[in-house]
Order: sequence, then C-alpha cells, then structure tokens
Amino acid sequence: MPDIALYQPDIPQNTGTMLRLAACMGINAHLIEPAGFPLSDSALKRAGMDYLERAALTRHLNWDAFDDWRQSEGRRIVLLTTKTTTSYTDFDFLPTDILLLGRESSGVPQAVHNAADASVTIPMAEGMRSINVAVSAGMVLGEALRQTAGFP
Repeated sequence: MPDIALYQPDIPQNTGTMLRLAACMGINAHLIEPAGFPLSDSALKRAGMDYLERAALTRHLNWDAFDDWRQSEGRRIVLLTTKTTTSYTDFDFLPTDILLLGRESSGVPQAVHNAADASVTIPMAEGMRSINVAVSAGMVLGEALRQTAGFP
C-alpha cells in the first residue's frame, strides 16, 4: 500500500495529524529532515495523541538520503503540489507509491519537483491558494488506498 512522506515539515500539529493518519490506515510514514521544529514526542503528541507509538515512522537525514533509499527500493514518488493540472482523482496510483507532501510554508524546491515521478493536485475553488497539508494527505491517501484496495 502507498506510503506518505513529509518533506521538512514546519508545523508539529500537522505532522502529528499525518502520523496519526498513517497509524490508523496501517501505512508507513517517512519524515525527511530537517524539520522546522524539534522532533520530540511532546512536539507531536498534541495532534498525534496516543497513536504516535503505533505509527511506522522512518526518519531520513535529508532529501538525498530519502531519494537514495526510495530508488534502491524501486518506489515511485507522487508529489502533491499546486503546480500541476493533473487531478489526483484522474491519476492511477500503485500500491508501492510514496505520496510526498512539502513544507507548509514553501512546498518543495525545484530539485524535488524534478525528482518526482508524477505530480498531482487537488482541484480547488478559483482564487484559493492551498489546502492544509494534513487534510491534503488524507484526501489523496484515501483515493490511493481506494484504487489499490489498500484500506485496512
């Protein structure tokens, strides 16, 4: 089933929410450092509650370490971004995909965009900038799990 990966997250509450999502859906989560906050249980506990110890979390020291790992595993990166026109509902997900979410403040750098195997977006109302990263993760992961019959 698909994994989620968080690129240098800024907000501990969103990270905790996504780790809780990963635990509840039985998927793996990857955190690409550095994070914009101390990676401690107390920083994540408020949103993650008692689910944090049930989340399968792998920390990667930086983008290069993560990208090396995923290439060695033959995994495809599907980047969630506002900089594409491909709707996530029109995309064919694979069980081995990694859904990559960028920083809340700035997304991902161009080098990460270039490394992604595919990019998808969530269609939004005219003039709106973006949806909360944790909400976006839930929406796209739900579709990926539906398509790959990966719900627990």
